[in-house]
Amino acid sequence: MLNHHLVTKQTKAGGVLVEKLMVAEALDIARETYFAILLDRAFDGPVMIGSPVGGVDIEEVAEKQPDKIFKEKISFETGLTQEQAVRMAKNLEFSGKNIEIASEQINKLYRLFRKLDCTQLEINPFGETPDGRVVCFDAKLNFDDNAEFRQKEIFTQQDLSETDPREIKAIQLGLNYIQMDGNIGCMVNGAGLAMATMDIISLYGGTPANFLDCGGNVNEKQVIEAFNLLTSDSQVKAIFVNIFGGIVNCGTIANGIVNACRTIDLKIPLIVRLQGTNAEKANEIILNSGLNIIPELDFDSAAKKACAASSSS
Repeated sequence: MLNHHLVTKQTKAGGVLVEKLMVAEALDIARETYFAILLDRAFDGPVMIGSPVGGVDIEEVAEKQPDKIFKEKISFETGLTQEQAVRMAKNLEFSGKNIEIASEQINKLYRLFRKLDCTQLEINPFGETPDGRVVCFDAKLNFDDNAEFRQKEIFTQQDLSETDPREIKAIQLGLNYIQMDGNIGCMVNGAGLAMATMDIISLYGGTPANFLDCGGNVNEKQVIEAFNLLTSDSQVKAIFVNIFGGIVNCGTIANGIVNACRTIDLKIPLIVRLQGTNAEKANEIILNSGLNIIPELDFDSAAKKACAASSSS
């Protein structure tokens, strides 16, 4: 397997180069169940989900056998109770002494979930061996990015070997960047506005080249670095900056844009929409810069101009 590409449903078409192997004890599985703990807005906190049907996609079970899905809210104040853990073990159809063993493991998994600031802990399968042992055969954990300062040991283990170098650079700069396949580079503040920007670009026949959220505390240096990221993609034929200044000051963005354009000698069309805090002064900075920047206050019109510019470049 080493130095060969592994192709599964979870990899890209060309697969992933195998650079490491984990050697573990091979165990036979007599029975498979599913168990997970996640943060769920509908429950205002953690919820545990279990099914006696494991080893398959839980979505498929939910669709075909909804009566086999068990959910239970966990109180942040009191934590997971022994009664809840035993009830879940029984719902997973453990029997005899394995009810106590499974409930003990469920309690330990919840303590792990809290200790490591998890947003998801999924055990599939959570099962039994032919000799009656209760085992977490496979696991998936997601961690809260906002808790990185508390979980440094966890986050230093992140494998970035398959991550786009631009995404790694963005993380180092405090920016959120995801590479896509289009030709319109987008710089936006806030995930909601970023999604809306990509949607309206698609509506008018354009294709976004990235998702770049500069956040609410962005400074001029980050704006310049964001432009470096956008222009490092040879596919980008136009850039659309769409900022709503709530927390962020539009003047900061405008100065960053002007300095970025002068620093990197931008050659492709740049459409800028700045609204909100200090927007009037920010647009004056853009207009008085003497640079070939297209300002536009209307979201709809700005998107149309970005799409037109990308197709004519």
